[in-house]
Amino acid sequence: MDAKDAKDTKEREEPLRVGAAVRKRRRNLGLTLAAVSARSGLSVPFLSQIENERARPSMRSLQRVADALDTTAQRLLAASDAGRTVDLVRAGDDARSSASADGIRALVRGRHQLNALEFTGEQETGREFEHRNDELLYVADGAVEVEAEGRAYRLGPGDSLFLSGGVRHRWRATTPDTRILVVAVSEHIATTSDPHG
Repeated sequence: MDAKDAKDTKEREEPLRVGAAVRKRRRNLGLTLAAVSARSGLSVPFLSQIENERARPSMRSLQRVADALDTTAQRLLAASDAGRTVDLVRAGDDARSSASADGIRALVRGRHQLNALEFTGEQETGREFEHRNDELLYVADGAVEVEAEGRAYRLGPGDSLFLSGGVRHRWRATTPDTRILVVAVSEHIATTSDPHG
């Protein structure tokens, strides 16, 4: 396959991955799928499929979506390229958070919608937290005591505890062999409820 064929193939496949950029642009403008449908002449189900990357829009359809979102197809494609990340963090990597102490390892590098940390050993957070976004605490090994909204929880290997945004909590690892994963929607992301999914 020569360079021209490779470029043509890439351009044909590229719009399939533009869904996240379309959804982000629509939400930033405060538009519903119905509003974009009215502006573009494309159906709500088709637009939903584009956003969820289950439909591949033609360049003509993508331009109609872009016009409805007051942008260009090229900008949506560029935003889509910028939003795709694959980053492997190996078990031995020392990808420590700048604010973390020993026994805390960042599992996601950079600034993304998802934040994940691994805590090993006996950890005492020492203070109460109240995040605006959701958080999941998973115990891979050892034991953890969590206090959330005045109730105490004891977690062992394989247990997880979901904390919705706004729940006051504190936790501590109680054995030296403890390994905890904390996965959360990043604080710089404002989460909202979208009835259209």
